[in-house]
Amino acid sequence: MPKGYWIAHVDVRDAEKYKAYVAANADAFRKHGARFLVRGGRFENPEGKARARNILIEFPSYQAALECWKSPGYQAAIKLRKDVSTIDLVIIEGYDGPQP
Repeated sequence: MPKGYWIAHVDVRDAEKYKAYVAANADAFRKHGARFLVRGGRFENPEGKARARNILIEFPSYQAALECWKSPGYQAAIKLRKDVSTIDLVIIEGYDGPQP
């Protein structure tokens, strides 16, 4: 079964208040088997638009990724980040097929 991923691009307007969101989302991520593969860090943006932070979170399955976002715990965390950040988020199924 393919894994699931969250691909997020985030601009944070108030880093101090954003910390409350980070603390609040941890339980939902833990419960759904989330694993951060990318959490900020250096990047280049050779094409298209970018935001200040890029995040890639791996889940055991696409279903787990969707369930995490829909969970009451994560929905509560969203309320803490809405006024202090802007996010583009894609929840996507991984690919287990042939490789080049």
